[in-house]
Amino acid sequence: MLDQLSPFLIHWAITALSLWVASHIFRGVKFDSTGALVVSALLLGFANAIVKPLLIVLTLPLTLVTFGLFLLVINALVILLVAALVKGFRISGFWTAVFASLFVSVLSIVIGAFVGGSDPAQQIQMPQGSGNWL
Repeated sequence: MLDQLSPFLIHWAITALSLWVASHIFRGVKFDSTGALVVSALLLGFANAIVKPLLIVLTLPLTLVTFGLFLLVINALVILLVAALVKGFRISGFWTAVFASLFVSVLSIVIGAFVGGSDPAQQIQMPQGSGNWL
């Protein structure tokens, strides 16, 4: 279990750092406290893992028609959802959320490439044993 905790913590720290940098670059992204930043990073990770795939599946026809550009809207909606749920995290508008989500995504990928941390979802291994999955 501790083997899988380390990549998760690295990914969480990278997301928090990316959100912090975005709050200094974009005037419309504000954090009231460090706690709000940390909770926002954690909730953004959960939202990207659970809510975002559901939104992608539900809007698949629209995503195909727009040649994938609707994924930018989904990213912005996920960040706006996190901002609505976390009390000390504010985003001024939709377009700020679009550009901030792009920035956070790209910066997270760049930092993750330098740190060498991989995606925690890829680190999870299924238990070995006999049994049927029914």
